[in-house]
Amino acid sequence: MLFKDAITKENLLKYYVKSETNALYIQGIEELKTQGFEVIAIVCDGRKGLISSFKVIPVQMCQFHQSAIIRRYLTKKPKLKVAQELMEVVDLLTKTDK
Repeated sequence: MLFKDAITKENLLKYYVKSETNALYIQGIEELKTQGFEVIAIVCDGRKGLISSFKVIPVQMCQFHQSAIIRRYLTKKPKLKVAQELMEVVDLLTKTDK
């Protein structure tokens, strides 16, 4: 697990784990706070229950994982207009990430 500063791109904390858990995310945030870091927001992969685990810190699912979920539920060539428009938004997000 990697905790990274989004502004400086610096790796702040890492854990070598067999599997990620919400408890480990909470532990990591607490450890960063004890090291003097101010956590102003969290961007994560959207694990179940993780977003609601932090009451006073804003939490957002990263765009990559949002796009992956949408692609998983759409066909590669959607027929419905609304699905085509959603795929266009996903493609826009993908292009801005690079």
